[in-house]
Amino acid sequence: MRALCLAFALLVAAPALAVQPDEILDDPVLEERARDLSKNLRCLVCRNESIDESNAELARDLRLLVRERLVEGDTNDEALDFIVARYGEYVLLTPRATGSTLILWIAGPAMLLAALGIAAVYIRRRRPEVAATGLSEAEKARLSQLLDD
Repeated sequence: MRALCLAFALLVAAPALAVQPDEILDDPVLEERARDLSKNLRCLVCRNESIDESNAELARDLRLLVRERLVEGDTNDEALDFIVARYGEYVLLTPRATGSTLILWIAGPAMLLAALGIAAVYIRRRRPEVAATGLSEAEKARLSQLLDD
C-alpha cells in the first residue's frame, strides 16, 4: 500500500519535478515571472505539455532561455517575442489572435452559426404548411355530414 501511495505521489509531483533546482533563479520575483511564462510555452517535443511540466532536454533549454532573457532585463512580452521569433508561433500554448491565426479563432464560431442557420432553415421548410384560410362551404357541409353519421 505504501508503494502505491509513493507511486501516486511521484506521478502527481512529476510536473513539479520538471524544473531542476539548478534552473531556479535567486530572485523570487524573476522566478515567478519565469514560471508564468514557462506555463504558456509549448514543449516542442511533448506537444501539448508546457515547458514548465516537461522533462525533455529542449524544454529545459527553453526554460533556461526564458530565465536568461529575464535576467538580462527583458519584459515578459519581450522574452515571449524573442522565443516566438526563434521558434515560431507554434511554441505558444495559446496562440495570439492576430494575422493568420485570427482566421482560426473566428472560423469555429462562424461555422457554428452557419450550421445553426442551415438547421433553422431546414426545420422551417420541413414543417407542414398550415392553411391560412378556413374550410370552404362544400368542405364544411361534407364535415358536418361525416360528423352526423
